[in-house]
Amino acid sequence: MKHTRAPDVVVRRLALYLRVLGEVAADGVDRFISSRELGDRAGVSPAQVRKDLAFFGEFGKQGVGYEVRVLQQELQGILNVDREIRVGLAGVGELGTALARYLYRRFHHDGAYAFHLVASFDVDPDKVGRPVEGDIMVYHMDELHDVVRRLGLEIFILAVPAGAAQAVADACVAAGVRAILNFAPVKLRVPPGVRLHISDVSLELQQLAYYL
Repeated sequence: MKHTRAPDVVVRRLALYLRVLGEVAADGVDRFISSRELGDRAGVSPAQVRKDLAFFGEFGKQGVGYEVRVLQQELQGILNVDREIRVGLAGVGELGTALARYLYRRFHHDGAYAFHLVASFDVDPDKVGRPVEGDIMVYHMDELHDVVRRLGLEIFILAVPAGAAQAVADACVAAGVRAILNFAPVKLRVPPGVRLHISDVSLELQQLAYYL
């Protein structure tokens, strides 16, 4: 189901709200949550919670709040995580291997986790043809286009060296991937219609260091 196009900052908060709801639902008790409690747990104001949710409809009951499991299901649908999303990983070095292990274990131990890492890629002949974790096979980068199409990969994670990142991103786009999470410390260019998010640990640490 498609909803009104919301600002990026709202989408980021929706993911945070969904995490909070998951924590509350894990208690195993069906209950309601107020905008104040949801906001306190998410670190925003009650008014901001109500404003964010209003982009997508009316979910709560005045004076009562939001039914936790119902709102959880609604947000899963809005964020498109109410189904399995097949993920590919490029780069099976230390970072890539750690990401593969995390994603594999999370998907297989959390029934609500949508992101299924099904293939990884590298150019190291000692890694190609072997599983990086569980049944996640390492393919050669030259196979990327065919594997993306065959396995239906929708999101790609880049954990490759900076010098290789743009070429890998281009290969992903050419194969039909429309969402990329980049861990390489370099700015990438992607065409309109392809969503690119960047996770740069070094930049985050430098910003944190300012506050020491």
